[in-house]
Amino acid sequence: MSFEQLLSNLNPHIVASLRRAIELGKWPNGVVITPEQRRLCGEAVANWEARNLPKEQQVGYVTPKASEEPCASKKDDEQPLNWV
Repeated sequence: MSFEQLLSNLNPHIVASLRRAIELGKWPNGVVITPEQRRLCGEAVANWEARNLPKEQQVGYVTPKASEEPCASKKDDEQPLNWV
């Protein structure tokens, strides 16, 4: 079975199970997930989400800041650190 065929067979329930295995480091039956399995599960989840979910619902999505200026350019918010 190719990676593309695998992705076409995934559904939200399977993806949730893969996410859980990645988070816990083990399969639902308690068997430890190998680093290779974790990597492949992560790829499958990311690819499935990219095809089936809006960006805002994908794992790792960070809401953009309202301002387009980078954080480092905001010198006005800096406050000195006082050790007590």
